[in-house]
Amino acid sequence: QVQVLESGGGSVQPGGSLRLSCTTTGDVGVVSFMGWYRQIPGKERELVARLRNTGVTEHGDSVKGRFIISGDIAKKTITLQMSDLKFEDTAVYYCSVVRPFEPRYWGQGTQVTVSP
Repeated sequence: QVQVLESGGGSVQPGGSLRLSCTTTGDVGVVSFMGWYRQIPGKERELVARLRNTGVTEHGDSVKGRFIISGDIAKKTITLQMSDLKFEDTAVYYCSVVRPFEPRYWGQGTQVTVSP
């Protein structure tokens, strides 16, 4: 059975840094990309950053210059280095594994809280 496992969330002061990690267990198969999404209660889940199997990365406009996604799609593992965190970055962060023509996998989510 496939599991998507996230780690690294927590609480930090504004301007601080956190590093999120995501890995998988089980036979995931071919992966198109892996990414990080976040969600605030009452709002839709939004893309934070994603890493394609070609090595190309994409970052959401609100995190460009502050967050960096990296990883190894072949090993089904990614990380998200978050710097200069702001209050508005507070959310549950989810790791997603996207396969061609198949439903994506989601992790359970990890809470990131930015507060004084």
